[in-house]
Amino acid sequence: MQWFKSAVDWLCNPPILFTLIFIVFFLAYLWKKLTWLWTPRACVVIFLAGGLFVAYGLTDPNFRAIVTKPDNVPIVGMLFLTGFFSWLSMYLGTRNDARIGKNLPPEEKLESEIKILVWPDLVYTEFLCMILWSVLLIIWSIYLKAPIEEPANPAKTPNPSKAPWYFLGLQEMLVYYDPWIAGVLLPGLIIVGLMALPYIDPNKKGNGYYTFAERKWEILTFQFGYLVLWVMMIITGTFFRGPNQNFFGPFERWDVHKVVPLSNINLSEVFWVKMLNLGLPGNWLVREGLGIILVLAYFTVIPMFLGRTLFKRFFEKMGMVRFQILMFLLLCMVSLPIKMYLRWLFNMHYVVAIPEYFFNI
Repeated sequence: MQWFKSAVDWLCNPPILFTLIFIVFFLAYLWKKLTWLWTPRACVVIFLAGGLFVAYGLTDPNFRAIVTKPDNVPIVGMLFLTGFFSWLSMYLGTRNDARIGKNLPPEEKLESEIKILVWPDLVYTEFLCMILWSVLLIIWSIYLKAPIEEPANPAKTPNPSKAPWYFLGLQEMLVYYDPWIAGVLLPGLIIVGLMALPYIDPNKKGNGYYTFAERKWEILTFQFGYLVLWVMMIITGTFFRGPNQNFFGPFERWDVHKVVPLSNINLSEVFWVKMLNLGLPGNWLVREGLGIILVLAYFTVIPMFLGRTLFKRFFEKMGMVRFQILMFLLLCMVSLPIKMYLRWLFNMHYVVAIPEYFFNI
């Protein structure tokens, strides 16, 4: 089965992997012929396939060394749980959409009259859950060694040096953005954006019940940002980033001597040096003029174009101010995959690089 392992390693090359994920994501959520994915039978098939893949992968020493690492075991479980609950929300949403199409109330409305008492129903259930999870954690702590390493030694640093799993998404963004953008601006925009969404789009459809048809664009945007970007960056940082921060396939040995020739360049170098065969201008405004124009056009021209075409309904419903805020947040999110592809395909680091003022985009 070496051919299978080689094929998986090739498919896990980031540009190929993310492209496939983009295609599968939008087909699964938008192509009506794939609505069978949101059925219990499809859920069983998908999870069996995932379980068989992991079981087969554990027979490979390289795969087993990565997946069974104490730090990574919870992440494997998190992936299955994330996939299940994402499927469950769509399954319940499509069931309610079918009921609403027949002029029937959502299933949650039928259950609204059922009362659950805190005592004994809720307390009894929580007590059982506490016992079961305590037993699980005790068994886990006995059979899985804690990932405690030797005291910090500046002469012997880990390779690769990674953040905890919940920061791996931010660490992965540091590869594509300047630290102040990846570590401060974008996380801040994520938090502020999630807080502002109820005020930007006060659509009350879907409150208190699962649905997809009534909140299609909103669900697509959230799931794209969460599953395709955030979760995949955690997966990439956990399982694919090896020694020297190089990419490795799941069946590929983490060789510390692997050398990948990279020569990161900025857009200004591509324009002035490679295209015009000139030296870089000394004035930063002239040197980075093209990048500044592209960034400004990205955040001004594209919202106007989308407001008149694809997102015309949102523009008419929200008005100018709320629509511009929504587009700014959306374009900031979309800029991440754009930067990722520019880095992977062209080794392009910054679109705008102004080290004189510590400002890089």
